[in-house]
Amino acid sequence: MPTPVALRSSPSAPRAGALRRREDVRRFLTLKARGLKSRAHRLARLSPAELGYSPQDLPYAPSAGHFRAANERLAAIDRAVRQRLAELDRVMAQSADPQDGINALAMVEREVDRARRTFGMFFEVFAQRGTAFAPALLAHDAVARDCYAAVRAGAPRLFRGPLLEPITYLEHGYSPATMRRGVTLARLLGEKNPFPLIRIPWDRDRPWQAVFLHEVSHNLQADMGLWVENRNAVLQRLATDGLAPLAVSIFGRWHKEIFADLVACLLGGPAVAWGMTVFLSHPRDKVMTYRPGGPHPTNFLRVFILAEMLRRMGFVEDAQRLAGVWRSLYDARRGHRLPRVLLHEAPRAIPAVVDEICFQPRRNLAETALASVIRFSRDDDAAIRRGALRLARGQWPADLSPRFIVSASGQALEAGADIPTLSRLVIANLSRPAAAAGSAAPTSAAA
Repeated sequence: MPTPVALRSSPSAPRAGALRRREDVRRFLTLKARGLKSRAHRLARLSPAELGYSPQDLPYAPSAGHFRAANERLAAIDRAVRQRLAELDRVMAQSADPQDGINALAMVEREVDRARRTFGMFFEVFAQRGTAFAPALLAHDAVARDCYAAVRAGAPRLFRGPLLEPITYLEHGYSPATMRRGVTLARLLGEKNPFPLIRIPWDRDRPWQAVFLHEVSHNLQADMGLWVENRNAVLQRLATDGLAPLAVSIFGRWHKEIFADLVACLLGGPAVAWGMTVFLSHPRDKVMTYRPGGPHPTNFLRVFILAEMLRRMGFVEDAQRLAGVWRSLYDARRGHRLPRVLLHEAPRAIPAVVDEICFQPRRNLAETALASVIRFSRDDDAAIRRGALRLARGQWPADLSPRFIVSASGQALEAGADIPTLSRLVIANLSRPAAAAGSAAPTSAAA
């Protein structure tokens, strides 16, 4: 029986179907490209207007330098986006293989994703300066800025030109943390951080947390160029002193956190060591447990490192009291989860590590010891104690530097200061110089 004419296949039918499919694919990819292009340049710049700042927010905004650094990073990403878009146009015009188009679109999408992540990070950090938390953040900035000023005072030519100092922001998390200048961030797909960022937990927004000075100290270590030199010096010292290899390895791995603890003591004195100890006190199982591969010293030994630093700084009584409180709370004889070799070597290792990090000359400090660059004296401690008494009475110690306010506030709390009153007093005055450019008198506790 003959095949009906309607069912007969024409030789041109497969070709026509293939042409239609190619056209459908081309139109599909073109539509995808149009959508991608429409959002490719939307996140190339950040301004106070885009953040929704009101006029009263502007005094609390990040500096012009911080905005400039953020926008330079966004502009660099935008240039990469434009290059990828140009490549996409060439591929779409010249290649008949749809997979080439898909791959070219993916390369554009990667750069747009980088822009999205970078813009989002800066937006989230900067936008907080338009909230009720802005004065507290600016107060923390003032403390960080003063820490850098202490280094500049001790070594005026150490930093190579001006540096954008840390900027703080609020986020979830138990403890403060930092992202150093120039570090590659996974959340930004490998983009480098243009200036230091210090995260403050939402409930730790009052600027008297001793651990905040610890986070600033991480940034100082990086900016002073002591990251590698410090580690090598610690490893060499302990190996030369004949400590067990496992103990040498562990203390070498802890070098960054120990450095930050010790510099925090130089920045704020004994009150910082006590404040850090408050932060480090937890149930025995946490304090007496060693975490293999962890960067932080075991809490049990960490406080004895702080006590040794106070002793070397000349505050022997504080050192003895601190160690005594810690031994009363945590006694290794009652059980622990620490390597026995670590406990055995700690009495020799701790003084050596403290001496090597803070009291030995470093090449990157022009053969000066860290304790000679950042100086803390008994006069400083006396000024902090006087300031603490004034704070406890609701008065502002205008002669006290911001980093010392952290210590004085801790002592004022110990003296029974009312926490909300102290918080208002400290935040209002630490944020005032930057926000009001010194145009008004210091704020009282009643303000």
